[in-house]
Amino acid sequence: MSIPPPTLRKTQPPPLPPYLKAVEKPVPPPMPTGKKFLNEEELARFQNLIAFAKNTVEARFAGRHKSHDFGTGGEFAEHKQYHPGLPVNAIDWHVYARTKRLFIRTYDELTDLAVHLVTDVSGSMSFVSGGNEMKALRSARIAASLAHLMIRQGDKVSLTMFADEIIDHLPCGGTSRHLQRMLMHLATPTSRPHGKTKIADSLREAALLTKRRGRLVVLSDFLGEDPAEILEALSPFLHRRFEILLLQISDPEERTLPNAPLARFIDLETNEELEIEPEEIRENFEQTVRERTAALKTGAMRRRVDFARLGTDAPYLDAIEAYLGFRNWTDSDS
Repeated sequence: MSIPPPTLRKTQPPPLPPYLKAVEKPVPPPMPTGKKFLNEEELARFQNLIAFAKNTVEARFAGRHKSHDFGTGGEFAEHKQYHPGLPVNAIDWHVYARTKRLFIRTYDELTDLAVHLVTDVSGSMSFVSGGNEMKALRSARIAASLAHLMIRQGDKVSLTMFADEIIDHLPCGGTSRHLQRMLMHLATPTSRPHGKTKIADSLREAALLTKRRGRLVVLSDFLGEDPAEILEALSPFLHRRFEILLLQISDPEERTLPNAPLARFIDLETNEELEIEPEEIRENFEQTVRERTAALKTGAMRRRVDFARLGTDAPYLDAIEAYLGFRNWTDSDS
């Protein structure tokens, strides 16, 4: 009588203890599509507000703002010494009568505003903690809301998405059809968080794509890169006299470590894993997070760049208020 061979069973690794299961790589919720990024009822209270409330604007022209270019109409800017080739009819003869020198009057032209939205879609933007919104979804919702408000008031908006390089770019436009295209671009598969981050390189590349001077809004978690290098990459925009707002999208659980005796951390950009006791590095980690945020904020202020840190546990409308300059953004945690 032959004895049947033993049944072969696939061996499975033992299950992870509960404190490791809790910190496994989260599965982000699916990104919404199209108009689901927008809640027009929530945005209605901002509808009649002019962008850059802290700047000088002509309130009777919705969507009309001062440009830095000199023209022959609009509001007086300054006198400029006349030289051959300039229009003779711009000479200020009253100044000539006093100084016996030829000067022309220059003006700030009134023009529609160009708003350039630059959003981070790298792997780290897929982070989400319990009860909060995924960072990438929060960024897309803010970008869609700003685009909606700006286009409704007559301004033009562009959209650029990046990870380790520029992934998608939609040039400036100001029509309802352009807004729909922006919503579609925000919802395309390329907008799903993936890949590594190279913020500085992407900003330098974006500078070559943004032909029209205006307002630059960068939405990112600003993780994994030296703040000084990020700020240096803004130099081409500052040289061209852009107004710049950095919106740091942050999940509250990224600023601390879990209360667990042992945790497994997974890099969302490289999928590398590290098992460590959080208590051993908690103090240094939290201090590093504070110092990097402070360095970014302080460096931005020195360059006359606006900065706001926005938590995914707070209303996304805080970003609209930050954009409009309603608040003096002093973050005690940074």
